[in-house]
Amino acid sequence: MRAVVQRVSSASVTVDGEITGEIKRGFLVLLGVGEDDTDDDVVYLAGKVVGLRVFEDDAGKMNLTLADVGGAVLAVSQFTLFGDCRKGRRPSFISAARPEKANSLYEAFVAEIRGQGIAAETGRFQAHMDVSLVNDGPVTLLIDSRKTF
Repeated sequence: MRAVVQRVSSASVTVDGEITGEIKRGFLVLLGVGEDDTDDDVVYLAGKVVGLRVFEDDAGKMNLTLADVGGAVLAVSQFTLFGDCRKGRRPSFISAARPEKANSLYEAFVAEIRGQGIAAETGRFQAHMDVSLVNDGPVTLLIDSRKTF
């Protein structure tokens, strides 16, 4: 499971002119599910996102978590994070999970975030989404549940 985590002042997702998810301060998480991912990847990645200390404390140091600042998560499914661009000009998505599995693990990720006491909004799975954000910092991190050490 892969995530691009962006610290935001605000973010929203719109589908067909309708806002499906919107947050103020927190993280926009673009989430990709791989064919070999399991519930263990969900738990690991959600814990990592919730525990990230990348919000500034009173001394200006990145030391605070989402919970510390009352932040939220906007999770957007993004199978293209598993695009392999090493050969040719058209990415291969063979290592991305099939839609049924990807949606199940995406929903489990959102539930795990919420289960840890963090408000979470979503996009709409398999829809064409317009994602808007105000990147705070900017702070952008890549997390891969298969690269734990």
